[in-house]
Amino acid sequence: MRRHSARLRWTLATMVGAVMAVTMPAIATGAPAAQPDPASRIAWQPCTDPVFTGLQCGTMQVPVDWSRPREAKLTLSMVRQPALDQANRIGALVVNNGIGRSAIEQFRLALKGLTHIGGAMPQRFDLIAVDPRGVGHSTPVHCEEPLKPAGVTYFPKDRAAYDRLVAHNRTLGEDCLRRNGSLVANMDMASTARDFDAVRAALGERQLNWYGIQYSDLLGRTYAQLFPGRLRTMVLDTAIDDTVSPVAWSLQEAGAAEESFNRFTAWCATADRCVLKGHDVAAEYDALIARANREPIPAADGRLMTGVDIQEATQYLLPIAVISWPKLAKAIVQAQSGDATIFATAGDRTTLDPVQERAQACADTPRRIHSFQQLSRVQRQLAEKSPHLGGAVSSATALAGCIGWPTRPNPVHAGAPVWGAPPSLVVQSTHQAYAPHSAGDAMARQLPGSVVLSREGDDYSMFMLSQCVRDATNRYLTELALPAPGTTCTN
Repeated sequence: MRRHSARLRWTLATMVGAVMAVTMPAIATGAPAAQPDPASRIAWQPCTDPVFTGLQCGTMQVPVDWSRPREAKLTLSMVRQPALDQANRIGALVVNNGIGRSAIEQFRLALKGLTHIGGAMPQRFDLIAVDPRGVGHSTPVHCEEPLKPAGVTYFPKDRAAYDRLVAHNRTLGEDCLRRNGSLVANMDMASTARDFDAVRAALGERQLNWYGIQYSDLLGRTYAQLFPGRLRTMVLDTAIDDTVSPVAWSLQEAGAAEESFNRFTAWCATADRCVLKGHDVAAEYDALIARANREPIPAADGRLMTGVDIQEATQYLLPIAVISWPKLAKAIVQAQSGDATIFATAGDRTTLDPVQERAQACADTPRRIHSFQQLSRVQRQLAEKSPHLGGAVSSATALAGCIGWPTRPNPVHAGAPVWGAPPSLVVQSTHQAYAPHSAGDAMARQLPGSVVLSREGDDYSMFMLSQCVRDATNRYLTELALPAPGTTCTN
């Protein structure tokens, strides 16, 4: 892979960013850009979790509402692994996760591998996993109402089903508000980004380094918008294109997931590791969905999985193909025999409470759907884009799941160049179930001087999977050198 130095462009971008920070107001986020309280401190102590033996666990207080910094507080929880080579330490690198998912639990899963294969990343950077507000081990949103009870669907076929969905969304949101107060209304990206700048200040760092996946790519960009010059580097794994409308975003995601499913079925037809080898997998999957919609299939936890439930779960089983594709084939076979347990338990292991994902999504997602007719029209478009999966992807369920939510969203406006952000490394799979390859280009265009590093495959979290990606990432983190535009990793 050819090397391409970004130092000159980086210097120019930083100079421009410094000027823009003085002359431009903060982005429109509905709250003033309050500065971190200099009295805020991180309370560090040795971690007691056996997985984190030898690491430091910390907590700090930040305002629930940054426009009222002296009122209610919440607790941020974090884990830090100090740089293994302290003599050559460069700085602090914050690792982040997808929407509603715990960065600490992600760090737990990745820690052993990072230490052994991570190279310069763990050697020369303090690795810090911070759970966002309302999520995981930070002050969490907990609600008693279920996310989606029996009889409620995100894909209603008639007005009565739509009315049940909206009524439940409202009931769930109101229950969350009663139990968690204004935190539910303040889980937006702008508030979360301000938390991370409070962490930066408490760490005593002039700049942070950022590693994000999916949602936290948007969070990193938002941080750079709000606080120009305070990121030294930014690695964005599997970017999402939020420069388009929420509906267009869902259509992009549905198309990407459908393509990934088609690649799975083509692999499965000939692969020895597929229990459906030699079968028409797509036809059998379609038949399973139709059957489950007529008569839901039980899972071990007592849930009855409809065909739409199975379609929603399938997206979780498409990324990281070497692991998940054999599991998806097994899930289909077991469901055919009357056991939908694998589909019922297919969620990400770093999601400790799925309601936290919904609360976070509804804090950011503009409300664009206000009637059954509008939702039906969008869902017909989704089904046309994704005939096997029915368009049942995460952003589409968020669109439906936020109708009637009782708090107003505080979306960040995307698309304009983010001056003061570092030229960033955007790592994008050529095929991926959560975002098309083009989403990487859309993100890079917002971050002047950035480069998209493509990786041939169907995966996210590519630092852990590809030596080529690790080499490029570590070169960027340590030398501020980006790969040549158009570079593709094939391992």
